[in-house]
Amino acid sequence: MLNDDSIKQAGIARLASDLRAAKIELLSAQCATDRLRLQYSVEDIVSFGERHALKGAIASAGALCRFFSSLESQLNKAEHRD
Repeated sequence: MLNDDSIKQAGIARLASDLRAAKIELLSAQCATDRLRLQYSVEDIVSFGERHALKGAIASAGALCRFFSSLESQLNKAEHRD
């Protein structure tokens, strides 16, 4: 039978794996953003881009920024305690 420690270790391993996968996906998104930034002006993106797609991308970027800012804050607090 599984005990609490083995369940906790499995959860930690899953978290580490999910974090590595998210890092790769975020790097891909950053590359896609860089391609847009290098190929098109901000004015062209706003003028000719699909509004729905642009607003969705902005909302996603904002949510990512808030989430990772929260993680960064907690990480800084943890590092100051150590």
